[in-house]
Amino acid sequence: MSGEQQYIWQNGALKPRDQAVTHVMSHGLHYGTGVFEGIRAYKTKKGTAILQLKAHMDRFLYSMNAIGMQSPYSVDELCQAVIETIQKNQHQSCYIRPLAYYGDAGSVRVLPQDNHPIDIIIACLPMGRYLDADSVDVMTSQYIRIHPKSTICDAKISGHYINSMLATMACQGTHYHEALLLDADGFVAEGAAQNIFIVKDGKLITTPLGTILDGITRRLVIDIAQKLDIPVVEQYFTPDEVIKADEAFFSGTAAEITPIKSLDDQQINQHGKVGAITKDIMQYFNKITNGDIDHGFMTYISQEVIAS
Repeated sequence: MSGEQQYIWQNGALKPRDQAVTHVMSHGLHYGTGVFEGIRAYKTKKGTAILQLKAHMDRFLYSMNAIGMQSPYSVDELCQAVIETIQKNQHQSCYIRPLAYYGDAGSVRVLPQDNHPIDIIIACLPMGRYLDADSVDVMTSQYIRIHPKSTICDAKISGHYINSMLATMACQGTHYHEALLLDADGFVAEGAAQNIFIVKDGKLITTPLGTILDGITRRLVIDIAQKLDIPVVEQYFTPDEVIKADEAFFSGTAAEITPIKSLDDQQINQHGKVGAITKDIMQYFNKITNGDIDHGFMTYISQEVIAS
């Protein structure tokens, strides 16, 4: 839609992008009291479809509740708002950003008031490849993943992402594509904006919930592995175990399935090639997002344009 008007859904209405504004005294701006989602819509053989829409909006409301927000909209209403935003912008594929945050209540108290206004927006925009490589070189970050006793780790809270930003900033100007964050005990947590899987002796291994985001794509990968009869184990592992693994990859809405070539300049399993199990999961994932396989993961939408 280059050069055309873009629209954002804000508090129940579709508005031109430059009219979807917020106040500089919004609580979310000052204290990071917002939550968000990252969702993707794909151009498939059957038309435009949104991957795991309801699962994302369920987590959106979970994250809102984690910081005391009561959504004025139901999951179904928010799902419909996503569909209408895509239709209004006439996207065939796009990245979708729902965001909820505490607005301006006329005070600067850290604790939001009982009647604090809650603003919700939904935007969509084109997105290509998130990590700029077919397989990525990763560095272990000096920053640990936010401690589970300091916050609600599995909620997608805006303020958490300063942790991710700092880790990613350290990769700038280097040959590394992404950072890997450990937990306080030195075990692998997740990437700066992705979950991680390793493969060892035919088993798919991923970090248990507790110190990581409960990734929607992570759940999908586990589902795909089960359909392919690949054993899945949730257990803690170290960076050294990543290097000695047979395969490793990231998963995430933006990253999709991205193979990991090396960690801290040591190639995975000493060869750094994309492994067979990673390829199988990538191919199955692509079949879902291309519309070749339908297990109810995709929400297909009409491209009928919503009137202003």
